[in-house]
Formats: sequence, structure tokens, C-alpha cells
Amino acid sequence: MPWVQVYDPAGAWFFSSLVAGLPILMLLGLLVMGISAPRAALAGLATALLVSVWFFGMPFEAAAAAAGYGAAFGLLPIGWIVLAAVFLFHLTVRSGQFEVVKQSVAAISPDRRVQALLIAFCFGTFLEGAAGFGTPVAISAAILIGIGFSPFYAAVLALLANTSPVAFGALGTPIITLGEISGIDKMLLSQMAGRQLPFFSLVIPLWMVWVMSGWRGVKGCWPAILVCGGSFATIQFAVSNFHGPMLVDVLGGVGSLVATTVFLRFWQPKNLWRFPEERTPQEKNRPPLGAGKIAYAWMPWIILSAMVFLWGLPSWKTMLDGGTANRPNLLAGISKVSFETPALHQRIYRTAPVVEVPEGSDRAAKAEDAIFHLNWLSATGTGIFLAAVLSAFWLRIGPFVFLRQFGETLFRVRWALATIACMLALAFTTKYSGADVTLGLAFTRSGWFYPFFAPLLGWLGVALTGSDTSANALFGSLQRITATQLGLDPILIVASNSTGGVMGKMIDAQSIVVAAVATQQTGSEGRILRFIFPHSLALAIAIGVLTLLQAYVFQGMIPAGKF
Repeated sequence: MPWVQVYDPAGAWFFSSLVAGLPILMLLGLLVMGISAPRAALAGLATALLVSVWFFGMPFEAAAAAAGYGAAFGLLPIGWIVLAAVFLFHLTVRSGQFEVVKQSVAAISPDRRVQALLIAFCFGTFLEGAAGFGTPVAISAAILIGIGFSPFYAAVLALLANTSPVAFGALGTPIITLGEISGIDKMLLSQMAGRQLPFFSLVIPLWMVWVMSGWRGVKGCWPAILVCGGSFATIQFAVSNFHGPMLVDVLGGVGSLVATTVFLRFWQPKNLWRFPEERTPQEKNRPPLGAGKIAYAWMPWIILSAMVFLWGLPSWKTMLDGGTANRPNLLAGISKVSFETPALHQRIYRTAPVVEVPEGSDRAAKAEDAIFHLNWLSATGTGIFLAAVLSAFWLRIGPFVFLRQFGETLFRVRWALATIACMLALAFTTKYSGADVTLGLAFTRSGWFYPFFAPLLGWLGVALTGSDTSANALFGSLQRITATQLGLDPILIVASNSTGGVMGKMIDAQSIVVAAVATQQTGSEGRILRFIFPHSLALAIAIGVLTLLQAYVFQGMIPAGKF
């Protein structure tokens, strides 16, 4: 039986919004109080189910199906990425070659500020552009802790760095999705995002160094910060405005990595900065590493980069998924199996003002799909796992050791995987019940001040769903409808959903858990969240201020075009 979402069950938008936010308040509140992530996630999920059924009137079987659908999505692709990335890291540590990786990074610069820029920002940006979905946080954080960063700062820096690149992550998927949902040309949205995010690409490296070492640390490292952020911001602007959204982060990440590494051959911080608890490093007393030894140690990470990029290509994914309906290949029906979620698929209808409703109807023309795609071969985690297999051959790790390490890794992250499943179950329950729309509609009541709140709506969407792509799919249409009603430029307002959303990426529960697992801090999610939340909110507010200025003062920054 079909069910139409209701966005104000209480007849009072403030009270409806308050109740709709209870699952998130429960989850984040328990994390901040120090309750373990699995228990907090389970409590949040239980609250989401109660709110969906008893307040929004969602049929119980549909709510339960939404939770199951979300849990499955949490394990594949997201949980699989985390497991494979952590497994690859532990393989390289077991082989002993990660010590060479550490020495080679220190040879570029032993300064922790510079190392954070190279790994968390430059390399992490490339990984975001190639794969997205938690890949850069998992891998960057693991590498940082491997080269000697404290676990807490490894997690925090990986989360902070994974912000401004997110709108163009996974080969531009968020912007492409936003264009499809809103009906605005993806090139116009790419150009608008490319006229907002480069400002923050300049700021994020500085922000990272400030978080690590304070303003004195920034002062001692500003040339490297400028080269790192400036090179990425320049490429981000140029590619997004003149080429499109697909290769922005890939080219920007590689470009900033090369530019910063070359610059460091001619400049180094005058005063070496390490964490206060670290002892003075002794790298200079070691014999220099040969190029061959460095290349051998880095090969697993080179293989990883190649596999992640390959698995991110739409044509490669299509091939691994069995081809198209018109041109299937030998993998058709084997590598990708789709399941319609019982009691949920095409049962839930959205309604105004989130979607345009046909005249004389109370619902959208089409019900919401709920199809789980078991694309086990084209999943990014599979590419990372195959990189681990190839790396094992390269590092001469035998099958027994390989399997034993995989088992140990699986046991180590078991609760993290369960937590991710619960958190995605919560997100999907919230989505299909319409509670997320209820929260979003509260922002639309701000009138002429709405350009400030439009990015915060995207920020909220990513914090809820864990994905800029999902937030764009959720609120893209609402943003365009609201912009049209208020007489604002839809290109600016719709694009700001994605650019504001990137600042929510560092606080979504999924990313927090991934960072904690990658840095072996399971149980410290609340501490990480408490630290990172003010930074996320401050950056989201800054995006809001920029959008407000572009709406009323700097309107010439908005690309002109038909859509």
C-alpha cells in the first residue's frame, strides 16, 4: 500500500523539526557523553524507528525495510572500503616496508606540518577525486598514524582535509547527481562550485596547520601552505570552470602533490616542528635510502592509487557490472545483482514542496526506488582489496600470512562495521520517513536571508547521510524550488547545497567511525566529534556568508547560462 510522506505531522513546524531531529541528537549526544559508538548508533537507530513509525506515521514494515536497506549499504560499499584499506595498511606494516615509507616521507621533510599537507591534503584529495565514499579518510589517517602521528591528530587532520574536495569527489559524482536532480546543467553547477570552493581550498591547509601547531606554527610554514593550497585551488578553479566536474580533484590532488614536493626541494621550514610528546627524530643519522628501495616500499600505495582511479572510471564500472542492457558482457548477472527492497521499493511518495506535484494530486508522479545493488566486483573496496593482493605478491607475503592478516583485520574492525551499518540504517530510515526533509524545510523559512542558510541545508544533509551525493539527491530539488519562490538565482542556491555540504563531511557519524578505525581509536569517536564539530560549523557558516554575498553583492560571480 503506498504511503505519502508528511513533513509537518504536529501542525507546528518547530515542534515537528524538533522531533525529527531526535535520532541525530540521541546519536551525537551519546557519542559526546563518551558512550561507545556501537551503542550510540544502536540507540540512534531505535529512536529513528520510533520517530518514523509513531510520529511520522510510516508503516512499520517500511521503516524496518529502510533500516535493513541502509545497513546493507553501510557494509557495501562503505564498510568494505574501510576493511580493505585497513587490511592493506597492516600488510605493508607486517612486511616491514612501511618503515621505508616513513623514512622517505621524512626525507622530503621531517616536519609534521609538511607531512600533513602532503598526505592528508594532497594525497587525500586525489583519493577523494578517484573514489570518495570514505576512502581518503581511511587511507590518509592510516598512513599518518603509520609515519608517527598521534592517533588523535591523524584522525582529525584526515577529516579536516577531506572537505573542499568533496563536491568533486568520485569523479564529480556529487555535482553530476545534483544536476540530474535539480534539472540545472552540471557544467553551470561545476562552474559555480568552482567559484566558491577554491577560497576554502586556500584556507583548509592553513586551518590544518593551525589546528596542529597554532599560529606560530602557521607563521613558520606559510610558504608551503601557500604552495599546497594555492596550487590545488588554482587547478580546482580552472578545471571546474573550463572542463567540468569529473577530473577536478584528481588533477588538483596530483598537481598540488607535485608542486609542493618540488617546492620542498628548495625550501624547508626554518624550525622543525614535531608534536610536543615526540622525541627529536634521528633520521639524519641513518644512511640515505636508494631510489630503488623507496620505489619498492611505495609500490603498494602506487598500486592502490592506480586501482582506486581505475575503479572510479564510469566505463570500467560499467564493464565490471556486466555492461549495459543493450550490450551485456560475460559478467552480466554475475558481478552485479540487484534486489528490490520488500515493503519499501516504490511504496514511498514524496510531496510538495520537495518535489513538483502534478496538478490535482497529493504526491509526486513517481514513487521512491529502493533497490540494493550488490555490485561486489565494481565496488571501490574490491579495487582496494585487489591492490592488497597484488601488494602481497610484490612484498613476497605468503598465502597463509595473507589470510591470517585478513582475519585479524576483520576481527579488529568488526564493531566498527556493525556501527557503520547501524548509522546508515539510521540515515536511510530518516530519509524514507521524510524526517530529513522536515529538518531541511526549517531552513527555508528564513526569507531573504535564505542564501546564508542554503549551504547549511547541504551541511545538514551530509551530516545526516554521510554523503554529499546523497545530500544533493535529497535537497537538490528543494533548493531549486525555494530559490525560484524567493527570486534568487537557482544556480547559486542549488550549487551551495553541495559546497556547504562538504563542510558536513567531517562530522558525519560514518566518517568519524572510519577515522577512529583507521587510527586504531575505536571508542574515541565522541572525543573526535567534540573536537571537530566547531571547525565544521565555522567553515559551514563561512560558506553561508560567501553565498549571501554572491547572492546580493557579487552577483557577477554567478555563471550565466540557460538551464
